[in-house]
Amino acid sequence: MEFEAEIVGVCVNDPFTNKAFADAYKLPFSILSDYTRETIKDYDVFHEDYAGLKGYTVAKRSIFILDQESKLQYKWVTQDPAKEPKYNEITGEIER
Repeated sequence: MEFEAEIVGVCVNDPFTNKAFADAYKLPFSILSDYTRETIKDYDVFHEDYAGLKGYTVAKRSIFILDQESKLQYKWVTQDPAKEPKYNEITGEIER
């Protein structure tokens, strides 16, 4: 299945860890580093004091689809890091 879309991952890890992860799993997209947590806070997808660790902020598992003008068209967020999205729903949104 081919789409006219750009996929970008965002992770709070440092850029070196993100690159190693992308290389190890041969991901066909870049993973950008949000080590300052600015982006996850802008999109309101963060857990503060995660796992009871004071000051440890992590990203919630989430998916955003932006249009060509960078306007948000779709958002999926879960509180459960083990939960995955309905991928057919995501591809349906991209096809629109």
